[in-house]
Amino acid sequence: MKASPKDLDTSYRLISRRGLVFGGAQLGLIGLLGWRMRYLQIEQADEFRLLAEENRINVRLLPPARGMVFDAEGRIIADNEQNYRIVITREDAGDVDEALAELSRLVNLTPEEIEEARADILARPPFVPVTIADRLSWEDVAKVSANAPALPGIHADFGLSRRYPRGADYAHVLGYVGPVSDYDLSRLDDQDPLLQIPRFQIGKTGVENKLERSLRGRAGSRKIEVNAVGRVMRELERQEGIPGGDIQLTIDSRLQNYVQARLGDESASAVVIDCENGDIKALGSAPAFDPNLFVRGISVSDYRALNENKYRPLRNKAVQDHYPPGSTFKMITALAALENGDITSTETVYCGGRTEVSGLNFHCWKRGGHGYVDLKKSLRESCDVYYYDISQRTGIDRIAEMARMFGIGTRFNLPMNAVTDGLAPDKEWKTRTQNADWRIGDTVNASIGQGYVLASPLQLAVMCARIATGRSVTPRMISKVDGRPEPSGAGEPLNISANHLSRIREAMYEVTNDRKGTAYGSRVIADDFRIAGKTGTTQVRRITAEERARGITRNEDRKWEHRDHALYVSFAPYDNPRYAVAVVVEHGGSGSRAAAPVARDILLQALYDGTPPVAAYPAKDRQRITTQQEELELWDGVEERRPTRDQV
Repeated sequence: MKASPKDLDTSYRLISRRGLVFGGAQLGLIGLLGWRMRYLQIEQADEFRLLAEENRINVRLLPPARGMVFDAEGRIIADNEQNYRIVITREDAGDVDEALAELSRLVNLTPEEIEEARADILARPPFVPVTIADRLSWEDVAKVSANAPALPGIHADFGLSRRYPRGADYAHVLGYVGPVSDYDLSRLDDQDPLLQIPRFQIGKTGVENKLERSLRGRAGSRKIEVNAVGRVMRELERQEGIPGGDIQLTIDSRLQNYVQARLGDESASAVVIDCENGDIKALGSAPAFDPNLFVRGISVSDYRALNENKYRPLRNKAVQDHYPPGSTFKMITALAALENGDITSTETVYCGGRTEVSGLNFHCWKRGGHGYVDLKKSLRESCDVYYYDISQRTGIDRIAEMARMFGIGTRFNLPMNAVTDGLAPDKEWKTRTQNADWRIGDTVNASIGQGYVLASPLQLAVMCARIATGRSVTPRMISKVDGRPEPSGAGEPLNISANHLSRIREAMYEVTNDRKGTAYGSRVIADDFRIAGKTGTTQVRRITAEERARGITRNEDRKWEHRDHALYVSFAPYDNPRYAVAVVVEHGGSGSRAAAPVARDILLQALYDGTPPVAAYPAKDRQRITTQQEELELWDGVEERRPTRDQV
């Protein structure tokens, strides 16, 4: 049936309204889409541009060059060498195990290296590059670079690694660097992002550790463009880091090398101090080790050999260990008595070989005794009974006070680990630490450097330098930090009688230059370089009455660990002190036989600034000294020095 005009008109009106609604909706949707497009393309353009850039640009940290270390003459003793390595970034690599397996077909990786790399990768954020292997050859690097498309997320890189050109000479001074460990991160209050880079090297011991902040420098960065599989296409931007500051030590490499060579295979240590300014010119501890082994990753067998060696090569004996100073402490007891007015330099004490104190016998090293002894003779011949007597008049508190004035019981602020305090005991100390009263027998023992008294070789060298100069000479090992000079250690005059110090120095001169002196065998013939010194021999275990009755077993007939320690302190030249030296030979026996000859040779090496003429030695020693000088393996490498501005 045909629609009527009225019905058609009604239909047209309905269609028009629907069309308008539908068209309006379409226009609204198009408008909304247009507005959204404008919002995204114009108002949010910067944000989406950044997201797009982040998808194709990686920002990587650039470790700075570690600061170099120089000796007193500008010779390089720690620098950096180029190190080729392979690096992986987890977010670009995809399947890590597959990537490592593919890499191992090109580069010889041990199972241990693969496992260590896997642990590092999983422990770090996915965007942090992780070193898989380092110290690679150029051939290995070339293989990885040539196969880059098949190794997503893996690329060859190069950086710098620490090098110690003087090897074992500076092992205990410089210490060494090593990769940052979880233990390091737990104890360091340091938010430097460099520490998060796997295998980033930081100082572990010695100067490297104590001056870490100065040596480390600040990180740089680089922006690189990568393709869809993570392959580096080009470098867009680079901001170099700030290299670490250079450090200059007070130590002289040639003297340091001689000290280490002269100590040889003994378990021993030696310290040389410049009396004028407190500079440490040599600090040796033997046996030593090659710190380069730790930088490269020391093997289990090598570390076990070092750790289980009874001579303790990993220990810095010069500053970390302390010993009973023995007769080298007698100068302190004498000065305390002189300053307190308890004796004069000419007053005598009778030595019959022993003395009784509180019902106990205290023996002199010379069984028959020394007879009547004054100050000079007591030091020259090292009489014990003289000090047993005067110490009872003076008392331990004044002796301890004098010891501290001369550096015993003082922890010196050197950039080294575990520097010992030593110990200058007094009554208060024993009450506080042992909840016991001080006894007169303790004073008698302390008077000759036994009992509770303890001193490091460093402290003994400081003591000797202060006796030689009358000033509070303070040891200094750092000359400059990044070009800035460190304060001198010359010190101020000590509050002590110059006359009393002079009497002590005269007696020390006779120790080495009088025929009855305990170190006469280690004298110097050259008049300009005469030595003043004092020997010391300290027991490591108590000698029983039974042993004394049947005759004390000679040191050389005992087990090594039961032998006495040998000590010697000295300064030279006597008339114008330039250097002070302390030598300790563990279980070396007699100080006059084991320690004094070493100290004499070191002093002459320092005074002559090189190998001394044999004419400086007594005639009977010259052939032996000539042979010794020929046999010592001294540094003969090229002298590496700081480049001058013109050379740069």
